Amino acid sequence: MNRFISASLVLLCLTACSGEELKKDYTRALPPGAPALIPLRPGEPRPDVRPEWAAKASILPALDHSLEFLNKPSAPRYFPMAGISHEKTLASVVRFRELLETSPDEEAFARAIDKEFQVYKSAGWDGTGGGVLFTGYCTPILDGSLERTDVYKYPLYALPPDLVKDKEGETQGQQTATGLQPYPDRRTIESSGMLDGQGLELAWLRNPLDAYIAHVNGSAVIRLPDRSLYRLGYAGKNGHEYSSLRAALVKAGELKEAAANLTTIRAWAAEHPDEVPEYLARNESFVFFTPIDGNPRGCLNVEVSANRSIATDKSLFPRGALVFVDTKLHYGGGRSPKSFNRFMFDQDRGGAIRTAGRADLYLGIGQGAERLAGTTQEEGQLYYYFLKK
Repeated sequence: MNRFISASLVLLCLTACSGEELKKDYTRALPPGAPALIPLRPGEPRPDVRPEWAAKASILPALDHSLEFLNKPSAPRYFPMAGISHEKTLASVVRFRELLETSPDEEAFARAIDKEFQVYKSAGWDGTGGGVLFTGYCTPILDGSLERTDVYKYPLYALPPDLVKDKEGETQGQQTATGLQPYPDRRTIESSGMLDGQGLELAWLRNPLDAYIAHVNGSAVIRLPDRSLYRLGYAGKNGHEYSSLRAALVKAGELKEAAANLTTIRAWAAEHPDEVPEYLARNESFVFFTPIDGNPRGCLNVEVSANRSIATDKSLFPRGALVFVDTKLHYGGGRSPKSFNRFMFDQDRGGAIRTAGRADLYLGIGQGAERLAGTTQEEGQLYYYFLKK
């Protein structure tokens, strides 16, 4: 999907530490040459993987999507990554599948994992495994139309023909008569009408915030007036850096930081419709879409799976790899978060997920997933599993 950031619209979180300790800056880059993955030392606690043996029915479809990518002829070019080869990544996912299917019970499964797999943890925000900030993203269901109307007048666009990408899908700029130049930012795109008259409008939404939420998540399901569903996935972006609407509203005093989430942002937008365009324009990034069937696809060009796909910085971590997430989520909008401990697969990336201290959880499609993603901002630990041999 290559989204900007999670649906919680969070770019950074700073938590003060006591004394002379470093502040927890989850956007801090690793020092040059520092490892992104740190092997657990002998005796260091490992995640309790036993409950996941009974969850094989939800794990296997996501696992097979990683295998779909890892078995492509093009996959080896993305390795080695973090010192891990393509062969080891593929063999680890294959062996994990075998253990899920053949272990007679959860105890045997856990023993085999412990015996055969080396566990690594993300270097995290401090480069020493100090922790990862997890946020969430989803595929929202948004009311819209295939035609512009008095109700639906905010478009989602297809990829324009003058946007140039490299073979990895990264935006290089705008092709002009005089050569390549940076693609215009959000404010320019929306104020100039530069995309009008090209037949690029894929769908029209009720308000600018709905369109923005589709951009943030990199996919959307559009509920049309006849109640049919039209699915859109990520096609590309303008190449500009993302900046957080949430952070902008908190900084301006429009929302209190502790209560700032997607629900309160929607409420603020409903009360201040005239101010919304200016705040949205401060985020220079702009996403383009394409019609899809099935679930959205991540940066591996395989479908992402609810609660089983994760987005990380692909310049640091191996694509398609088996991971274990240890964090908490606010199910049902509750104030007290509940544990979220499970195997997932590294299948996506986000424009703001650019350090070892950040990761984004794909939480599914629809209102429930949107509410959950909009309140997900929790520290935790991210583990990677690779065969010892």
